[in-house]
Amino acid sequence: MLDYESDAIVQLMNVTEDDWTERELKDALQRAIMLELSTIPPYATALWSITDPDNGKPVRHTIREIVFDEMSHFGLVCNMLTSIGGDVVLTDPLTVPKYPGRLPGGVNPDLDVFLSGLSRESAGLFSDIEKPEHPLAFAADGNTIGAFYQRIASVFPRFAHLLTGQRQVTFPLGSGHGAGNDIVAMNTVDDVLNAIHVIQTQGEGTDASPDNPFPGAPGELAHYYAFKEIAVGRKFVLDPRTQKFDFIGPDVPLPDTSPVARVPRGGWANSPGNEPDETTAGLLRTFNQDYSAMLGALQHAWGADGAGSIGGAISLMRELRLTAQQINAVKLPADPRFSYGPEWLFLP
Repeated sequence: MLDYESDAIVQLMNVTEDDWTERELKDALQRAIMLELSTIPPYATALWSITDPDNGKPVRHTIREIVFDEMSHFGLVCNMLTSIGGDVVLTDPLTVPKYPGRLPGGVNPDLDVFLSGLSRESAGLFSDIEKPEHPLAFAADGNTIGAFYQRIASVFPRFAHLLTGQRQVTFPLGSGHGAGNDIVAMNTVDDVLNAIHVIQTQGEGTDASPDNPFPGAPGELAHYYAFKEIAVGRKFVLDPRTQKFDFIGPDVPLPDTSPVARVPRGGWANSPGNEPDETTAGLLRTFNQDYSAMLGALQHAWGADGAGSIGGAISLMRELRLTAQQINAVKLPADPRFSYGPEWLFLP
């Protein structure tokens, strides 16, 4: 039962560690894959709304690096699942993300994850997704997503004998996007625990520091703090008076963006007055077809008869960016202050 909108992660966290079986571990890893995948559409939609194409500009660079981090996390967890004999499921309509809506598995059920252009509000949403203290909490007991990964790390050594190193996909993201970002094979339990440590600390930082300990550049913040800087509009620095970090540093201005409105549930056809014309509908359909093909390529890469390569999926991601930018240039008929945005709808 891989329903994206179920509370399966909450249920898994309510099962004691000693009672986890191979089935629970495989289920948890599939849920983690769905969780990692769910962050990419909202982050990428915001990134692609930025009109300045210079990837070196501060805010664009920050969000772009986080998107690559999430892709790396996704790949690492896929390798964990297939190495113990599990199957990565991405093209079942039940497993794909739904926007606006909750995060998968029932984490933080009060958080409404939406697709829109970059704004202080959307950056605030992203920081809530990544926040280590409470917002990414399980409804019953306040456990965080970091705690979910920690549960997987605690349980995994009991199932180390299942690791085969088979159906692994590797890709050298680290050289361009920072230490720890390579998608590497999961041959041993140490490989698994090291990968979980990367996933946890890139998103949340550590207890001692807000820095990403596996950065692309010195001083790169963990995802929560990086997004919060954009949301608040101030850099996160050490206050010399209190010796505590706070958002009191220099201003963080928003870059110029296309004014992408929130995408309605099920797509723009469900927005009265904003039903797309034939040309816009064609662009939206092309995007959705390429997105669906990308999910299929990823599932095939980790499949029993798969290619073991994500090159095709990466090419499709580039096509998604180009089509999204064309969609972003089209004004909404009912309110031309805003523009269309990509729908990220899976077409079975």
